[in-house]
Amino acid sequence: MAAASDPLPMHPRFAAPAPPSVPRPPWRVLLLLAAAVLLAHLALLGLAPLAGGPHPSPLAGKFITRTIVVAPPAAAPAEAPPPPAAKPAPPRPARPKPAPRSVAPAASNSVPPERPAAEPPASAAAEAPAEPGPAEAAPGAATGDPAGTGSAPAAAAGSGATPGQAEAPAPIHIPGSVQLAFAVTGQIGTAPMQGVFGKLLWQQDGQQYDAQLALNFLFKTLRSQHSHGAIGPGGIEPARFSDTRRNEVAAHFLREQGQVVFSNNAPSAPLLPGAQDRLSVILQLGALMAGDPGRYPPGAAFAIQTVGPRDADLWIFKVEEDEHLTLPAGEFNARKVTRNPRKPYDDKVELWIAPELGYLPVRIRQTQANGDFADFQLREAQGARP
Repeated sequence: MAAASDPLPMHPRFAAPAPPSVPRPPWRVLLLLAAAVLLAHLALLGLAPLAGGPHPSPLAGKFITRTIVVAPPAAAPAEAPPPPAAKPAPPRPARPKPAPRSVAPAASNSVPPERPAAEPPASAAAEAPAEPGPAEAAPGAATGDPAGTGSAPAAAAGSGATPGQAEAPAPIHIPGSVQLAFAVTGQIGTAPMQGVFGKLLWQQDGQQYDAQLALNFLFKTLRSQHSHGAIGPGGIEPARFSDTRRNEVAAHFLREQGQVVFSNNAPSAPLLPGAQDRLSVILQLGALMAGDPGRYPPGAAFAIQTVGPRDADLWIFKVEEDEHLTLPAGEFNARKVTRNPRKPYDDKVELWIAPELGYLPVRIRQTQANGDFADFQLREAQGARP
């Protein structure tokens, strides 16, 4: 038995054939071939001169031109922004050479014909009365404006008061406590107002006052207004005004802060001197006329800041001709005062104030923008008369 480590004998069929014998070239041929290859490489690399050919310099020139062209454009725009154009501005202050202009008109009388000295005052005088606003009229002061526009500048010019001087307060006479009953007619929508009566209760002790105006139907109060406050040198000074229909809405007069604040969180309004509310203004008008009837002739107009439950506005009152009224309470000669609407939703208010009743209202008519109105006509007066 043959040993395991001995190789097995290979069959002659599977044995590898012997490699053929290749003849070796002589060494001289190899040397020449190597020299030829070396020369070819040197020619390609440009290290050896070719037969009759120039030196390959154009390629190096192309690389040089590229580096020159790219570098300058990048540097040029970078230096352009630094010089700011605003720095030449400082020379402008040196222009105050119009000094000769200001000196020339003052020193010499030779004024150029196209700039007469009378032009600026003329244009200013033309612009001053061009826009007389009712807001400029002093509260409670008659303007003497026959058109009833409430033009304060025209009145101030005719009163002889110098600008910046406070005008003397208008004479005023507060009526005594009284209760007025009214028969009320009117219209709400298409339905006429029937069976309605009103009552105005005015009470004062010389220092404080309380006023209430109620609109009643049978035993039900449809609407009521309430005003109370103090009586001062300028007359009635409201502290609180409320208007109640289904709910109460009120305005508070904060005189120390100079503001009117509203309970419905509406923006507060500045409080002007002589301000009234929509109820106290009726009695304040009578007190002004009772203090000096000649101060408010027919055609005069004056402004009073009038505060409602939600806002404050300047009401312009125009004094009209006296009228003779036949009312449930009797015959009266009354001075009519009208507040015409200035805005789309303003109410028109008409008052008839009777001198024989201490300049208290004997008729009140209020007309809304939609045509609804209520007409209060005096039916009975109870209490002291001034």
